[in-house]
Amino acid sequence: MPSVRTPDPNPGWLPDFALEETRARVPILYVEAVPVRVNSLGQVESVGVLLRGSSTTGAMTRTLVSGRVMHGESVREALLRNLEKDLGPTAFPQLPTTTVPFSVAEYFPMPGLSPLHDPRQHAVALAYVVPVTGDCNPRHDALELTWLTPLEAASAEVLGDMEGGRGWLLKQALASVGALP
Repeated sequence: MPSVRTPDPNPGWLPDFALEETRARVPILYVEAVPVRVNSLGQVESVGVLLRGSSTTGAMTRTLVSGRVMHGESVREALLRNLEKDLGPTAFPQLPTTTVPFSVAEYFPMPGLSPLHDPRQHAVALAYVVPVTGDCNPRHDALELTWLTPLEAASAEVLGDMEGGRGWLLKQALASVGALP
């Protein structure tokens, strides 16, 4: 008699053991987003930075919206899913009209090879600046979303507090939209 299996509700995800094995051998594709509020001229007025506990050190750090691209998922779909996961369903992100990122960020497990570091894996992230118009209520593992002016976001204190070197990426984001003070 054949066995009946329940379909996997998330077929794009690897089980934890398989993900660890894959991370040890293959770069993983991510999307990262810098949520912003813009005025009627499209100029950045504030930048959203997440507060969460670091999965590697346990310390509280600042970070950006980030997550893997699942198998069979478009970059646009991954960007929307991760924005909703971290900011909540009423953030109402305005996805860019193109999937060309402002930066391709490469994270290495060995520190010093690039400004970005992830001890778990070699990861490549497509990074976007995404305006949001709704209410943002951090979810998942994010504890808080802080809105900062571009000047505050570019401060050495904030940039230095960003997980995995993401302060470098945040500075690139601000420069890409003409908001770097």
